[in-house]
Amino acid sequence: MIGDIDVGDFPLLLAPMEDVSDPPFRALCKEQGADVVYTEFISSEGLIRDAAKSVMKLDIYEKERPVGIQIFGAVLESMLKSVEIVEASGPDIIDINFGCPVKKVVSKGAGAGILKDIDLMVSLTEAMVKHTKLPVTVKTRLGWDHDSIKIVEVAERLQDVGCKAISIHGRTRAQMYKGEANWKPIAEVKNNPRMHIPVFGNGDVDTPERAVEMRDVYGLDGAMIGRASIGYPWFFKEVKHFMATGKHCDPPSMQERVDAARRHLQMAIDWKGERLGVFETRRHYTNYFKGIPNFKPFRMKMVTSDEPQGVFDAFDEVLAEFGDYQFA
Repeated sequence: MIGDIDVGDFPLLLAPMEDVSDPPFRALCKEQGADVVYTEFISSEGLIRDAAKSVMKLDIYEKERPVGIQIFGAVLESMLKSVEIVEASGPDIIDINFGCPVKKVVSKGAGAGILKDIDLMVSLTEAMVKHTKLPVTVKTRLGWDHDSIKIVEVAERLQDVGCKAISIHGRTRAQMYKGEANWKPIAEVKNNPRMHIPVFGNGDVDTPERAVEMRDVYGLDGAMIGRASIGYPWFFKEVKHFMATGKHCDPPSMQERVDAARRHLQMAIDWKGERLGVFETRRHYTNYFKGIPNFKPFRMKMVTSDEPQGVFDAFDEVLAEFGDYQFA
């Protein structure tokens, strides 16, 4: 449970990812078994300035529920104002990003930057909890660097001020996305006898086996999945099938991949217009068609075509050329 929201026994959560977890992609992941989806992270400063890109990210749809809107910032007044704006969009959950390692976010003391000031992190969370009736959750990292990991204490303090769930990426800010995620400190949070809110693991959940390991070996309450789902919304279904049966299900066929890529592009165009729809869907194509030999010319056409028709034509060509291709 996240607050009073039933998310299942071991929920799979779609991680908030900039320019990735938009409504079109969230819809595809939801269809394939994602239990909870999160928006791209949204700047509190951008929201209160009514910046078009920030406001657009507030778009959520009934078919996505339960859905969380994630915001980031480090200024109390701005964060509280943004909570009011977010609440008006009707999400099920408000999530605070205390984990983004990107320099332009960290340099303002937001995202993972706040890991240098745990007292501020806790006080911001407490103020936001008091400012909304919606459940407030947190996504963060193990710490700023290896020498400042205090995630057991941090998680307990966040829980004590009303945080309803915590998702922890198993890397420090200093690691960015390098090296391997360390799930042991996340398990220590879960095993803290004072903890009673859900503890979700994030980082390197890239196979169904890894998701099972997170559940059965580390004892966590759910898995937040990011990079493994990009261009591959079927990952959620595959994890659930493996958890239920201990066996891998068949990968999606070429027809299913082309159909999903087409829908994805069309939904993106419908939501954000042709130029952005075409541009921001490009990052998914490598994974939609991963493993096909001699695929580069087709991929290049997909990622260099500025007009939707060029991309749709490339999908047709892929189906004509590789329609019978058997994925391992």
